[in-house]
Amino acid sequence: MPRVKGGFKTRRRHNRILKLAKGYRGSHSRLFRSAKEAVDRALCYSFRDRKARRRAFRRLWIVRINAATRTHGLSYSRFIAGLEKAHIGLDRRVLAELAISDPAAFGVVVQAARAAL
Repeated sequence: MPRVKGGFKTRRRHNRILKLAKGYRGSHSRLFRSAKEAVDRALCYSFRDRKARRRAFRRLWIVRINAATRTHGLSYSRFIAGLEKAHIGLDRRVLAELAISDPAAFGVVVQAARAAL
């Protein structure tokens, strides 16, 4: 039986990895073995950091909401509890944007949350 090297499949697999490694420095974008290691590492980091980005944004929104509610004499946790009791379904991203762009409307939301407490 003749020896099969799998040239087409191997070349296609190599080219797919090298395409993902485009823009990397030095041999990481040219040599298959080092490119594969770099791409595998980069894909792991990108998977991890997609989750971390969501956590970081949520932390930022909470800090902004807390700062805005304290100007109205209310803490963040009491504000969120008031929103739950008042059945106001605004998420933290919208609340943070409201606190920055329209403080008057945010003040109305804070008053509604305080009334529900």
